Amino acid sequence: MATMDSYSVRYGFSQSFEVPAKEAYDWCVDYRPNDWDIMGKKGRRRISRLNDDTLILTDTVVGDEGPVTKRRLVRLNPERLAWTNTHIGGPTLHSQFWYQIAGEGTKSRLEFTGLQIFYGKRPSTGKIASMAKKLAEDDSGMWRLLAKEMKKDLLR
Repeated sequence: MATMDSYSVRYGFSQSFEVPAKEAYDWCVDYRPNDWDIMGKKGRRRISRLNDDTLILTDTVVGDEGPVTKRRLVRLNPERLAWTNTHIGGPTLHSQFWYQIAGEGTKSRLEFTGLQIFYGKRPSTGKIASMAKKLAEDDSGMWRLLAKEMKKDLLR
């Protein structure tokens, strides 16, 4: 059986929250159909709960190239204030993202690591570094918007 060429792009960032860690975690994993609106994107989300700590998100987001649908398996780990998101359908199949909330007194911080898989010939090390930088900028931008919404929701 032939395998398709693929390569991984690893990236990460931190995002501060103005609320305690447990509140931040609960807010982050309370998935809703309008999440894409909050992140400044045009899209829709379907949420299917498999059990207390497992769900599947089916997201269709409109980007520069048109609509893209991704299915994600999300596993929650409330004891560690952490969760994973693994792509089980879509163009970046098998990509995985790790999230953990750390307490900082009355505030908290998200530590994010992305390991995105792309299919095709591996580009140069410099190109992969450039891709990692762009992915981190894009994702951290969405999390800045989410942090603003979280603050609005929880500090009323």
